[in-house]
Formats: sequence, structure tokens, C-alpha cells
Amino acid sequence: MFQSLKAKLSLPEKQGTGIRAPAWLRAFVRGDEIWLAVLAAGIGILAACFVAAIVTAVQSLHHVLFAVEGHDVSGAAAVDPWRAMPVPVVGGCLMAGLGWLLARLPRLSIIDPVEANALHGGRIPIHGSLLLVLQTMLSNGFGASVGMEAGYAQAGAMVASKLGRIFHVRRGDLRTLVGCGTAAAIAAAFDAPLTGAFYAFELVIASYSISTLAPVGVAAMTGVGVMRLILPQPSLQVGFAGSLGAADYALVCLMGVLCALLGIAMMRTVALVEAVFNRSRVPVWARPVVGGCCIGLLALATPAVLSSGHGALHVGFNAYYTAPALLALIGLKALASAISIGSGFRGGLFFASLFLGAMLGKLVAIGWMLAVGLTIPAVVIGIVGMCAMATAVLGAPLTMAFLALEVTGSLPLTIAVLAAAVVSSITVRRVFGYSFATWRFHLRGESIRSAADIGWIRDLTVGRMMRKDVRTVRDDQTLAQFRRNFPLGATQRVIVVDHADRYAGIVFVSDAYRETAETAELADLIRLKTEVLLPNVNIREAMKSFATAESDVLAVVDGTERMRVIGLLTEQHALKRYNEELDGRLREGGLL
Repeated sequence: MFQSLKAKLSLPEKQGTGIRAPAWLRAFVRGDEIWLAVLAAGIGILAACFVAAIVTAVQSLHHVLFAVEGHDVSGAAAVDPWRAMPVPVVGGCLMAGLGWLLARLPRLSIIDPVEANALHGGRIPIHGSLLLVLQTMLSNGFGASVGMEAGYAQAGAMVASKLGRIFHVRRGDLRTLVGCGTAAAIAAAFDAPLTGAFYAFELVIASYSISTLAPVGVAAMTGVGVMRLILPQPSLQVGFAGSLGAADYALVCLMGVLCALLGIAMMRTVALVEAVFNRSRVPVWARPVVGGCCIGLLALATPAVLSSGHGALHVGFNAYYTAPALLALIGLKALASAISIGSGFRGGLFFASLFLGAMLGKLVAIGWMLAVGLTIPAVVIGIVGMCAMATAVLGAPLTMAFLALEVTGSLPLTIAVLAAAVVSSITVRRVFGYSFATWRFHLRGESIRSAADIGWIRDLTVGRMMRKDVRTVRDDQTLAQFRRNFPLGATQRVIVVDHADRYAGIVFVSDAYRETAETAELADLIRLKTEVLLPNVNIREAMKSFATAESDVLAVVDGTERMRVIGLLTEQHALKRYNEELDGRLREGGLL
């Protein structure tokens, strides 16, 4: 059985092969942006169906495992301790078993939408995406304190990437379609089309343009419409018809700073939990069991720590909590989320950040009311905190501002939320430097700060740019022989190799004809004896090598061991190729 499963999973997904749409239909999609919007509508339908299926499965798990009525276990008034404690442990065991199995099978590549658009031109493997969705459902369904937004976005992006490849769209259009998939999924999950659209613009596409507005907007609206049709969900609605005075913005800005600091603390706690596990002798695949035990213990105090916290957020806005209770909720939920992520459960922090920000807002409102008096409802500060905290974690201020607009319908409150989100975003960038997603890339050694397309830079390697028709000479050749073989003007430079054909340096032909060279040997004219390029180095690293060597030309060798010369690259040609590729990407994105 293992061998057959291993054989199935080891089959690589061949990009550009498999199912293809008819040529005439591909031509329509590639040649007319209206047809791209039609394709985006199809993506919206499929993404919403995936979201509905995931929501139904997770809700069913909560109902069966925790015996709660409603849509989310975190919103339950109480959970039987004999269920609250063991269910997360069982979930950890299932995650551990799945991890143990995967460790013995060929590794599946899991590429999230941000990484796919940044490095892979929107290409997302299906097998790895389905695995991530399954792990997210197991984690959330069994009570781990993680959000489902990672599963929703991955499912939508996976569908979009596959359809884009079926229609053989351009690289820029494929990145846009991946944004359409995530926009439709998030919009369907939150019943908020503007939130979904700007989630895609800020986080997945990393830019906004007229050419991307139509497909992303169509996908988001289609996703919401389909979700309302097949699985209506209670949306968070908070009414506010008043306005905020100038004095209230001091509290708004304070909320931005506090939410940023709490977000940084939670992300640091995730790293601390991972560091503790790394120092321990617990195998990676078994860590969810330990995490499940910890979550189960925390759940004995309050069910709000279980699952994503979506239900607890609905309850929390309408409930009255004392300051100690709010402190306890914030601390327990933040700890549960950090333990869940750090121990290996799959999911995100978006839902948890919404709950934490709302509870922090209510706590700050109590303190502000006691200190100087409060002129606006505490629930308004909760909305501000909710969006500011999510901005600290996601790094998407406009997305959170539109979420506030769609939740409250209040333009004055939306402006206040945008102010808090900007303060939160700036604070996180200055103090910490990353959002949660980009910080996880940083821990993996990836220099990704957004979904901006830098994959083509990595693909533009020295091996693709170098000249292969290079002339070489032996280092034991005399200067007279060199002059006979290379008259002045015949070429600018010659690569020198030793008796074993290993790279020895470069001789500039003009140096051999200077008056000072009359008494010199050829070996005296050799430059750049150690400065070389490797064929797999990308253009960014190549340009750094040119600057370090203080030369506009470098030889390319096959490796640091053999040092066999395979080509030559000049700085001028590298810059020319870079500009050509950049112009091509800008044309694809409709910016030229």
C-alpha cells in the first residue's frame, strides 16, 4: 500500500501539460480582458463552493465532537470538560499521524498564494494545496486555535491557478487570477466583497491597477452571491450612526499602537513556542499532540480559546465583560493561538487577531472611560481594535478599513479604522519589520516582503544571460604568443586557464599592448583571479558580484570545485537583459 501511495504522490505535476482548453477559447481569454473577467466569475463560483464545503465540514465536526449548537465552538457558553480536554488531543494525534505518514512519503510542495505570486508566477501545486486544506480543517475542527482563512485562500487560489493553466494565460494574468481566487474565497467567508477584493490587491497581487479591478471585483462579488445562495452565514453587523470628534482620534491612535504591540508579542510568542519545541526531543510529527494537550487545558477555562474565535467574536461584541475577564480572554486566546501554530497545527492568525483586537478595544474603552470619560460606544473602540490588530498581523490596512465599512456601514468609523490601521502598520514595520506571513517567509530564509513578482528575477540567472563562445589561453603562454594570437582590436578580454583547464583569471588585451608590458610576463597581467560567477546565481546576486569585484566583466565557471570555464557575462549585458525582462512584466501587467 505504501509503495502504491508513494508512486502516486511522487508523480510531479508537469506545468503546462495535462488538460487544456480548446485553442480558440484560450485565444479569447488571452486576447480580451472581458473573457478574463468571465473566467474570474467561474473562479468565484468554484471558490465559493470550496468555502461552503469547508465551512460545512468544520461546523459538522464542532457539532459532533463538542456537542454544541451554533456555528462555532468558540461562541458556546460552555463545553463539557470531557470533550473540551480530549478533543484537541485527538486532533493533535491525527495531525501527528498524518505528519508521520508524510515524513515517509515524497515531500509535497505547499505553496501559498503570496509565495506563488512572488516567486512562481502564480503556479500552485494541487496536491500540496489539498493537503494544506485538509490539515487546516482537521486543526480547526478539533479545536486548535487557528483560523480557517489559510484554507479558504489556498482552496480559491488553487482553483484559480489550475484554471489559469488550463487556459494557458500569461504570467501576469495568472497572478491576477490567483488574486481572484483568494478574493472570492475571503469575500464568501466574510460575506464582504470589498474586503475580499482588497485582500487580494494588498496581499496576493501586491498592486492595484485598472486591468486587475474588473476580474478581482467580479470574482469577489460572484463568490459572495454563490455563498449566500448555497450556505447563508450570519455576518457580523454592528450599527453606528454617530461621528467621531477630534479628541476621539487620540484614543484611535492609541489603539493602533497597542494592537501593533500585541500583534508583535503574539508573533514573537509563536517563535518562542517553536524554539522550545526545537530544543526539546519531541519529534516534529509528534508536536501537535503536545500542543493539543495544552489547548485542551486552556479550554477548561473558557471555550473561547478553541477554534478560530469567530463565534466568540460575535458573542463578545454583545456581551459585557469585566476588565479582569477581558485580560484573561486576551491572554488565553493569544497563548492558545501561539501554541497551536508553534506546535504544528495548520491555520492562520487572522480570525484570532480579530477577536483579540475586539477584546483589547473593549478593555481599553473601560480604562479610557474611567480615566477621562468615553464619548463614543465601547463597541466602536472594539471595531477599531479588531481592524487594527488584524492589520498588525496581515499588513493590509485598506482591507481592514473596508471590513469596518461593510460591518458597520459607517463612513466616519471607517475613517477612524483606517487611521488606526495606518498607525498599527507603521508601528509593526518600524518595530518588527514584518507581517505574520512575510515573517514566516523570513524564518525560512526567503527575502519576501510582499507578493510583488520577484520570481522572474530569480529565474533570470547567469546561465541564461552569459555568452558561451568564450576564448581561453593557457597561463604558461608567453606574452609574444599572446600578442600573435590576439591582435589589438580583435577582442577586449581573454580568459586564462591553467594546465588542468581550471579558471586562472582574465587578461585584458589592451594591457598586453601597453608600453609597461614590454618586460612583463603574461601571468603579471592576469586580473580577477578569484572573482567568478556561478550559472545558477540570479541577476541580483550577479550585480552584487560585479560591484564587489569592481569589474564590469566576470567569468562563469561550472562550480567552485572544478572551476571549469563555461561562459562570460558583462555588467552591461546583464542590465540590458534585466530591463528587457522588466519591460515584459510591465506590459503583461498593463502598465506599459
